[in-house]
Amino acid sequence: MKIGYQPLASVVTPVHNEAKYLGECIESVLAQTYREWEYIIVDNCSTDGSGDIARRYAAKDRRIRVVVNQEFLPAIQNHNLALRQISAESKYCKVVLGDDWIFPECLERMVAAAEEHPSVGIVSAYVLEGREVKCTGLPYPSALISGRDICRKDLLEKVYAIGSPSTVLYRADLVRSHDPFYNEANIHADTEACFALLKACDFGFIHQVLTFTRLRPESRSAMSTQVQTCLASRLHVLLTYGRDFLSCEELEACLKRHISEYYRFLGKSLILGREGQLWEYHKRQLAQAGVGFSWLRLTMGTMATLYDATLNPKDTIQKLLRRRGVQRAADLKDVGGRKATTSVRLEDTMET
Repeated sequence: MKIGYQPLASVVTPVHNEAKYLGECIESVLAQTYREWEYIIVDNCSTDGSGDIARRYAAKDRRIRVVVNQEFLPAIQNHNLALRQISAESKYCKVVLGDDWIFPECLERMVAAAEEHPSVGIVSAYVLEGREVKCTGLPYPSALISGRDICRKDLLEKVYAIGSPSTVLYRADLVRSHDPFYNEANIHADTEACFALLKACDFGFIHQVLTFTRLRPESRSAMSTQVQTCLASRLHVLLTYGRDFLSCEELEACLKRHISEYYRFLGKSLILGREGQLWEYHKRQLAQAGVGFSWLRLTMGTMATLYDATLNPKDTIQKLLRRRGVQRAADLKDVGGRKATTSVRLEDTMET
């Protein structure tokens, strides 16, 4: 980056009822060592005072702007609306979810990496998820990777480096040129957006923890993990973008391996007696992918789980009991009508 020159970076936070954490999120943006930023907070009809918190900060710093939705939007639609608010002058764009936050050097380090390599369209870094550091699969220094290579590593080696919405920085012109930026039919739309962009740009990575993702049991991401929506997302990415990055033989092998893994999960779910939303979701996703739901594959997945149990019975049974216990605890928490008032449609969630 040229000495003294700082291109404008837009930070956006889509918010719905994040009053408990929003102040910490906003303070992390205010604490940035990088000074040339604008901050747009989109209040999606919050009822817990989140909007008031955002407006108090905006009254003190002219770089903060609050947009209030007139009607409630599903999560991904709200993210797209937030991204449409970025300035025409901004060169970079960063999403920070309302319950996450960023370390002081985040914008400075990410913008510098993008400025050093003009071919880079996405910059990521290590992320602290709860107490665990993630996105550690790339060898040091790995500062510049072609879009094709990072997508191949992801698909072939399951190298998790791209991260979640709060983890990455985008070139703003790429955001503006894709409207809507996120596929509103895909729960893991941020992952799909990265694969779409990396067909034509490179990937930058910083070997430093720059963002924090909060893990909490009541979040959309926790529900997504419980239902394992990532399996359907992975299948969608393979079918939609696999040919852009893999040979026909590689793609066929990846699909075979992934579908086997998918049905092992469904087999475990059958053993655990899980029903309802999980089965409806995965049957629908498999049908939409053109793969279709197969009872034969489900039987094979169930048998594979049972076979694992015969090889290592104590470990397998303990894992299954723990998962059943977690599910039972979630069910008990929902007794008394709470589930009906707080549940959200899976299609309205995002990967976090």
